[in-house]
Amino acid sequence: MTNWCEIYESDCAFPAGRELDDLVAELADALGDPDPEVRDGYPYAVLDCWIRRGVIDADRCLALGDLMAERFTDPRIEARTFAPLVLGMIVGQGHLRPEWLDAFAVWYRSESDLRGRDDELGWLHAVAHGADLLAACGQRPEVDPAPLLALAAERLLAPTEYLFAEREDNRLARALALVLTRPDLTPERSTGWLSTIGEALVGMERGPMPVWASNTSRTLLALYVLADLGVPTERGGRPVPLAHGDAVKARLAEVLKPVFPYA
Repeated sequence: MTNWCEIYESDCAFPAGRELDDLVAELADALGDPDPEVRDGYPYAVLDCWIRRGVIDADRCLALGDLMAERFTDPRIEARTFAPLVLGMIVGQGHLRPEWLDAFAVWYRSESDLRGRDDELGWLHAVAHGADLLAACGQRPEVDPAPLLALAAERLLAPTEYLFAEREDNRLARALALVLTRPDLTPERSTGWLSTIGEALVGMERGPMPVWASNTSRTLLALYVLADLGVPTERGGRPVPLAHGDAVKARLAEVLKPVFPYA
């Protein structure tokens, strides 16, 4: 078995005498492994590095992306929720098939196991990992941003008993903000996806809030902050303004009024 720790500590240098196809297959298996030390450990870091450096070429990236898209229907939650992370690496390097987006959308709107972390399986993070892929796709100029914004709204409005406990609201807000930096967006397209959320939140001025409504309001409040300050495209980077930040903030204030009357 490959010593991925050793490869990582050698600055992810490709090991002599090994076949790339064999190592890519092993990495693909590792990214769906039920052991969190394997799935979310050194193999993850090495795969990310090799994709960014081009060690894994375009054809192999496409084949790996096809495999990850298939995993959205895997019976194992850990396989489903790590598929978008790998696809995000691949899309970030400019490789994208329309069928990956279709498979992602079906999974993201319907995934019912939203746990952030499991004691045995480690990080699952369906909402957050899906948000990362949504952001990667939404920044590609060939992808229409409107369906992705609508998909995020569907994810928020889906009934659930899982209260975002692992910063899923922040990750999804960041993804939405990144999509909303697209210069080809109009004010109407930047805000239109909020209409369904606004309709769902009407009448919630009093009484207990459903879990989905709490998740949604917290996500939109985080998005308001990013619409005001801008959103870094990478950790520690300089914030980038949303294409129509003022229009987004105004619409968010209207939508949030039933659950945040203090504004």
